[in-house]
Amino acid sequence: MGFEVDWVAGDVEPDWTDERPLTLVDGLGIDAGSPPDPDELAAALAGSDLVVVENLCTIPLNPGASTAVADALRGRPAIMHHHDPPWQRDHFAHVTELPPDDDRWLHVTINDLTRRQMAERSITATTIRNGFGTNPPGGDRQSTRDRLGLSADDLLVVHPVRAIPRKAVGRAVAIAEELDATYWLLGPAEDGYGPELARELAAARCPVIHAPLADRADIYAAADVVAFPSTWEGFGNPPVEASLAMRPVVVGGYPVVHELKGLGFSWFDADDLGSLRAWLVSPPDSREDLLAANRAVAVRELSLDRMADRLESLLFTAGWLP
Repeated sequence: MGFEVDWVAGDVEPDWTDERPLTLVDGLGIDAGSPPDPDELAAALAGSDLVVVENLCTIPLNPGASTAVADALRGRPAIMHHHDPPWQRDHFAHVTELPPDDDRWLHVTINDLTRRQMAERSITATTIRNGFGTNPPGGDRQSTRDRLGLSADDLLVVHPVRAIPRKAVGRAVAIAEELDATYWLLGPAEDGYGPELARELAAARCPVIHAPLADRADIYAAADVVAFPSTWEGFGNPPVEASLAMRPVVVGGYPVVHELKGLGFSWFDADDLGSLRAWLVSPPDSREDLLAANRAVAVRELSLDRMADRLESLLFTAGWLP
């Protein structure tokens, strides 16, 4: 859109490329022991015409950094991008100081539910849903399934999440059991969920694979069904990714999934697998029609281009485009 983009962070992932201008500021990381130095933070942001704050002033994982960044941006153009406000997590519900607000800021949420909840708290926001590349690479189904020890006839239910309570691992296992399928969990246990996860997987009445795989295209290529029975998500990227990869999706009833279904997706209900079973044995043309329709919705409603257009419109209205 005409901006030169710099990045400011407390830490980066190991695969971060040096081609992107980056300033590291002690104290911004999730596990930082103390907040960032105000002068160091001010120096990192100096000269910026617009600052985009990615969820840091939303979820209270590092409250000291949230406060420092908000103080540094008072009176300056900034976009506060919100994924996880504290009231949407029971263990953060006591936090009332986030998100902060300022007359010079714009607030952007990833769903309408959060936008409405922020309005109830006297913060005006705009919904810009997550965007996705609409031509993901095709994965290697056969090689991936060979690595997993699966035959061509084995039905595979993939659960591409980390293991925490709201991801409903037990329900995903039950889905695989009901479909007489193998269950594949990708992510590790977090937030102390390890013992419960071990019990759920040990009790499974279906073959279980718990192993990571870095290549997202291969994950979806290997899958016959993508399970996402979460009880809560701020958005939920895997069902959209699976739709772009032409895979059927079974979802839980978390509130934001109803917004996504309202865009036109035909995803199966985790609490009623009868329609999914019928679909799995329906003629190939019928199955292809549903998968193609879901992919068309994702391309039309949730492309990176669509997201960028919405952001550009917001910046134009604010007078913040270069």
